Amino acid sequence: MKIGLLSDTHNSRDNTRRALDVFRERGVSRLIHCGDFTSPEIILLFAGWDVTFVFGNGDYAQAELSDAARQIGVQPPQRSRELEIDGVRIGVTHGHDVDLLYRMMFSGRFTYLCHGHTHERRNELRSAYRVRLINPGALGGSCPQSRSIALLDTAANSVEFIEFPQWA
Repeated sequence: MKIGLLSDTHNSRDNTRRALDVFRERGVSRLIHCGDFTSPEIILLFAGWDVTFVFGNGDYAQAELSDAARQIGVQPPQRSRELEIDGVRIGVTHGHDVDLLYRMMFSGRFTYLCHGHTHERRNELRSAYRVRLINPGALGGSCPQSRSIALLDTAANSVEFIEFPQWA
């Protein structure tokens, strides 16, 4: 299954819309957002998508963000999630709680562990723990790096980063 990964949208509506357009063009229907959406308006852009959200350190208005998720018919964000998609176990957390990220990595429960927070793309196999750590990069924020999303293909065990250097 192809799963769209995104993180750190930081209230960037235009970049989020463009990312969703790319996922739609690629035929992706399942999404994971690794946190730091920062506003309920960003969550509302995901209406009609099968999406999982986790809270990031910039997601202060948690009650409003949870209400927005319910409004579009998905589960409210949590600090972390454990998913099983097509028989593959996927852990999701934002990554700012390093102890939580490491506990999830060390647990041996996941094939993939998705996170954000650093705004840096990552695709690393941690063979000692039999887990692949994936960070899709950031879609927003004040750092001057390029913007990116990722496409995880669980059937092919591959990760493709889609970079958008022209995005602000």
